[in-house]
Amino acid sequence: MDREINLIEYLPGVLREIKEFKALSAAENTEVIGLWEELENVLDDQFVNESTLNGVKRWERILGIKALDTDTLSDRKFRILTRLNEQLPYTYTNLEAQLNLLCGRDEYKLILDSSAYALTVKVALTVKKKYAEVSNLLDRVVPCNIVITLLLMYNQNSTLHQYTHVQLRHKTYGELREEVLS
Repeated sequence: MDREINLIEYLPGVLREIKEFKALSAAENTEVIGLWEELENVLDDQFVNESTLNGVKRWERILGIKALDTDTLSDRKFRILTRLNEQLPYTYTNLEAQLNLLCGRDEYKLILDSSAYALTVKVALTVKKKYAEVSNLLDRVVPCNIVITLLLMYNQNSTLHQYTHVQLRHKTYGELREEVLS
């Protein structure tokens, strides 16, 4: 927000006309505007969605989050909000809610085998960038006596069946298996 600050207006009328006070006020105006902007940043940093880079770094340090080199500021804010939204007690329903928030409703499969104390989570290729964050979430919220298996849902024959050989011939096996096909 641009703020108009003119310190000369705070001086008595007698001093406003003196050349030295005019020059001094003009020089100090830019400093006060800079201070005001920094004060607004400090206030914004209290709220994750409004945070500046300094605020995001502070939140990450508080929550023990490691930022990736490829993360944008919005990715980092999203990771902070995900961590702040975790709730106790950790139930299957809460885990589903967290995965819905992190990945999207239809972007994962959650399979619990309670008799074998095993949990399998399959993450869709469309959100594979969030694979590490899903892994961290599972490590934090799933009880230690449950074995976690985290997998990517690779493209299968049923997915590729809709394309012709001509459309797919320029792709390698790895690309066919691991890339999101449009």
